[in-house]
Amino acid sequence: METLVVGRITAVFGVRGWVKVYSYTQQLETLCSYQPWWVETDNGLQQVTIDEWRRQGENLVVHIVGVDDRDIAQTWCGKDIRVERDKLPELQDDDYYWYQLVGLSVITHHGGEQVRLGKVKSLLETGANDVLVIKGDAESIDREERLIPYVDQFVTKVSLADQRIDVNWDPDF
Repeated sequence: METLVVGRITAVFGVRGWVKVYSYTQQLETLCSYQPWWVETDNGLQQVTIDEWRRQGENLVVHIVGVDDRDIAQTWCGKDIRVERDKLPELQDDDYYWYQLVGLSVITHHGGEQVRLGKVKSLLETGANDVLVIKGDAESIDREERLIPYVDQFVTKVSLADQRIDVNWDPDF
């Protein structure tokens, strides 16, 4: 079973076993539609089910089935929430989950040349747009880290089949 981290249990909420959850999903509420959740414990991944939830500011508060006490809820805090990869909905063309982009080679077509910049190490959310974090590797022009906005102006093509992203980015920047 392949799982992805989609959120984190951050703190207890009240005295009846509710917990606060920070969601890594673009739309906060979609986190609760990915059931069941898998949470890494000292004994490995444990399946949990959410029976109630509501929005609380920028976060969610949820009730885990069978957790009805603040002290028990505390044991879940600081743990990542995972879901099975195949539970995620299919995306439209030209939309990608971040996990699909991490590890892809990045090639720039700048000034008439084709130059390898490295691989996608991670992505950042800035509010305005997502940003690719590119780390140079043994096959790239250098070992530098570059931040490239994930917008049409700079990202010209994504090919999962070829495991590469084409960009229009000055390699000196």
